[in-house]
Amino acid sequence: MDLQAVLFDWGDTLMRWEWEPELLAVGHDAGLRAIGREPVPALTERFRDSYLPLLWVPGTLEEVEYPALVRRLLAEEGIAVTDEDLDSFLEAEHAAWQPARMLATTTHALLEALRDRGLRVGLVSNAFDPPDLLHRDLEQMGVAQRLDVAVFSSEVGYRKPHPSIFRRALDAIEAHPAETLFVGDSLVNDVAGASALGMHTCQALWFRAEEDEEIEPEFRAFTQMDVLTAVRRLA
Repeated sequence: MDLQAVLFDWGDTLMRWEWEPELLAVGHDAGLRAIGREPVPALTERFRDSYLPLLWVPGTLEEVEYPALVRRLLAEEGIAVTDEDLDSFLEAEHAAWQPARMLATTTHALLEALRDRGLRVGLVSNAFDPPDLLHRDLEQMGVAQRLDVAVFSSEVGYRKPHPSIFRRALDAIEAHPAETLFVGDSLVNDVAGASALGMHTCQALWFRAEEDEEIEPEFRAFTQMDVLTAVRRLA
C-alpha cells in the first residue's frame, strides 16, 4: 500500500519536554491562588512523595485520572473544591509548566511539507492533563492548524503502547496501519506500539536517543527533516 498518513508523538518528538522539579511548587502555588488560596508547601511535598510516583509507573497502560488525583490531594490538605474550582486549579497549574514545553524549530515546516505531499498528519501522545488544555497548547503553538487529528491518552483512557490510542487516531484520519508511518522517540511506546498494529516506524533521535537491542525501528531520523527521507522511501 502507498503511504497515506504520518502520525507523531508529541513530547520529545514535535516538542521538547524539559522536566523542571521546581515547577511542581510553582504550579501548585498558581493553582491555589487561582481558587483564592495561599500556597501550601506541604501540598507539594505530599504530591512529590505520594502522588508523583503514580504518574510514571513503568508498564502502566491505563491513564491516570489526574483531575481526581488532584482533588484527592487537595482534600488531604483540608481543601474542598467545586468542579469549577478544580478546573481553575488545573488550568493555572498547567500554564505554570509552559516553560517546560519548547516547540522544535522545524516542527511547522515538517508538518507543512508532509501535508503538501497530500499526506494526512496526526499526533498521538501520552499526557494526563485535561484534554482541553492539551489541545489549547497545540493551538497556541501553531500545531493544531497543521494536524488532521490529535489524540491524547487522557481522552482515551489508555497510554501508548496500548492499541486503543493508536486506533483512535487511525480511525479519525481513515488510514490503514500499513499505510501509516509513526514517528516517536520512545522505542517501547512509539516504535513497538505502532509496529504491533502494522504501522511503519521511525525513531525520533533529535531530542533523545533510546537504545534497546530487542526493538528495531524501520527508520531512524536524526533531525526532524530526516523524516521526509523515510516518507520518500515508503512512497
